[in-house]
Amino acid sequence: MTFIAARRGEGREGGTVRSALLFGTPLLVLALGHMLSNLLRTLPGVAADVIASDIAVSPDTLASLTGAYHFAFAAGQIPVGVALDRYGVRAVSLSLFAIVTAGAILAATAGGPGGFLIAQIVLGIGCCGMLLCPMTLAAKLLTADKFGLWSGLIQGVGNSGMLLSASPMAWLVEHQGWRTGFGLSAALAVIVAMLVVLTVPRVVPNAGRGNATLASEARQVIRIGLSPVLRGVVILALSSFAAGIAVRGLWGGVWLMDVKHLSRLDAGNALLPLTLALVAGPMLYGLADRRFGRRRAVLAATHLVAGAALLASAAGGPGGPLSNALGLPAMSPTFDVFAFLLLGAALASQPLLFAMGRDAVPPQNAGKALAAINLSFFTGAAVLQSCTGPIAAGLGVGAVMIFLAAVLATTATLFAVYTRPARQPR
Repeated sequence: MTFIAARRGEGREGGTVRSALLFGTPLLVLALGHMLSNLLRTLPGVAADVIASDIAVSPDTLASLTGAYHFAFAAGQIPVGVALDRYGVRAVSLSLFAIVTAGAILAATAGGPGGFLIAQIVLGIGCCGMLLCPMTLAAKLLTADKFGLWSGLIQGVGNSGMLLSASPMAWLVEHQGWRTGFGLSAALAVIVAMLVVLTVPRVVPNAGRGNATLASEARQVIRIGLSPVLRGVVILALSSFAAGIAVRGLWGGVWLMDVKHLSRLDAGNALLPLTLALVAGPMLYGLADRRFGRRRAVLAATHLVAGAALLASAAGGPGGPLSNALGLPAMSPTFDVFAFLLLGAALASQPLLFAMGRDAVPPQNAGKALAAINLSFFTGAAVLQSCTGPIAAGLGVGAVMIFLAAVLATTATLFAVYTRPARQPR
């Protein structure tokens, strides 16, 4: 009823503002769940050494343990996407917050690698729908032209969780320990769940059980994701989030502390520009998309630029071709700050993938298309992060940067091929 009344009021003076507040408030509250998800998945980036030491594992083993988060996250996409259509955003989001609270408590009290692994799996399950919830609500309530703008805003607010896991979390880990970070996350989950109770309506328009079975709806998500109209989008999504989270969530901090010899707090500060780009960038891309369009060209170009930024950082490491060419032992950490900033500014175009997916299917399939894209985001993150541990152990962190750059270049090229106008008319 709230949303119906808001839309009826749009023709009167002040109606548009009231309408924006009525649907905008639940969207922004739900985006706080995505913020918490980003905080939890990137917290190990500034605490990798102390977590590894405390639970008695090596850094590459820790990468595999944190990769379990992404596998659980990916596995939850289809069930959560179906549940959102059947039971509505409010019920699903509250269930997810309860699971996140339990997972954060498990992480804070983990006594060894087994307990930490279980905690990562529980957190992955709990966080798996934190972006889908506001995106699904936006897809149901907004027109196609407004969806691109709001999807950028939602992702920008959500990415602010990485701000919390940069300098503030580095300070907290340094002074109170990494377990306190997970404990604080559990408290935040409870607070945001209370806000969901207060702001998100009980029933989402058009949500319901329908006549389809759970199994048939799950198969439909897979079919939509593999369909020609979404194939290029899904391929690019495999690397887009994975590259950013691998750097911001784990290897960027390791590179700055172990290779460039920064302190924990300095490494957190050095990652801050990257994080700011991931927060502000999606909103700016959303505004630009609404005015200029050209999503396909923007997405292909930005992901190639992201790959180039990673190559530059690796080339500036000890013994790297750029360092050798300039006669330096290694480029200064300031060089990495700018390279990571460029990486974040380029990968902030990710919400345009959701906008392309939303426009490529009929409105009744929008939620399933978003679930398919999100499934690709986190399947890629799970697979690629699991690959980076052995690469780092055998060849060093610089090789991880080169590997991620190669994956970005490959998927950007395939995206450009599969989204050619002849294949997917606009």
